[in-house]
Amino acid sequence: MSDSTKYMIEDSMLKRFDRVKRSQAYTAKTLRSDKAWREKTIKTLKALTGYNSMQKTDPKPRITEEKSFKTYTQQRIEIFTEPGVLMPFYVLIPKTSSGPFPAILAPHGHCGGGKYPVVGYGINKEVKKAIMDFNYDYGVKFAEAGYIAFCPDARGFGERQERFVKGKSILDESCREINNMAYPLGQTMTGMLTWDMHRLIDYAQSRDDVIKSRIACAGLSGGGYQTLWASAWDKRIKCSIISGYMYGYKESLLEMHNNCSCNYVPHLYETVDMGDILALLAPRPVLIETGTKDPLNGRSGVKNVKSQMTIARKAYRLHGAEKDLQHDIFEGGHRWNGVKTIPFLNKYL
Repeated sequence: MSDSTKYMIEDSMLKRFDRVKRSQAYTAKTLRSDKAWREKTIKTLKALTGYNSMQKTDPKPRITEEKSFKTYTQQRIEIFTEPGVLMPFYVLIPKTSSGPFPAILAPHGHCGGGKYPVVGYGINKEVKKAIMDFNYDYGVKFAEAGYIAFCPDARGFGERQERFVKGKSILDESCREINNMAYPLGQTMTGMLTWDMHRLIDYAQSRDDVIKSRIACAGLSGGGYQTLWASAWDKRIKCSIISGYMYGYKESLLEMHNNCSCNYVPHLYETVDMGDILALLAPRPVLIETGTKDPLNGRSGVKNVKSQMTIARKAYRLHGAEKDLQHDIFEGGHRWNGVKTIPFLNKYL
């Protein structure tokens, strides 16, 4: 050990991770034990994330803007997701028919400025570049395929940046600042974002142009993270697309501990790995997208992704739905691939 590293604690943390046994690892052998595991795991994750401490409120929806494009109409809307917590989002309404339409929640990830790239709104050079680099305008692609798309700003992103970040780059996010406020109050970014997605479903189901029983969720990177958690215990989400966010926690979050703080939940590693959360979605259809050159896959690359797919496949196999857990491994980096997404939605939604 060199003098420059001997005072670091990373090795100690990695060894601790190996010693800790996940209390809610998926081990079910029967549907009865699967049901018991599912109920306990959801209860535990709601407690760890602070989800149970969120407060419902009158959403008071307000349409603030409406624009017409060639293939869809775009509305900008605001709703309250908690008392005093306001969420702006875009709704892209297809012009393919008069509706009602199946709906897709399309949360964004990092490095794009929130909801703007998802709706193809290049408000500056940075966002335009993000759209090109990450193939980020999947909300538009959904609308053009005949789905009504709901594209929100997550807390801390886009128009929802906190004051220590606001006024700098639109690409910056406030995850650390929010978690610094939230942790001592028993809350987390993960719980907050999951809550907001569920309140967005409430709103979507209140609209006459939405088929209430046909709702999906799909996102890239941090949008995949939001999709995974939002889908974990809300069965109103009938199918999910998770792009660039499926890998083992040890390599991709503990070893890469400079990752965004929104990923980190107290006691998470003692409870589940990411594949265990994915198992909660069974038997609902899921498409995972993985780029072979995505650095977020971790040190062992796609192998680290497949380890989590193996965990989740146990649940899907038990439910007789193994074919409904699909994995699109493509040559490329951290980006939305999109090749199989519309056929997947057309089949399952």
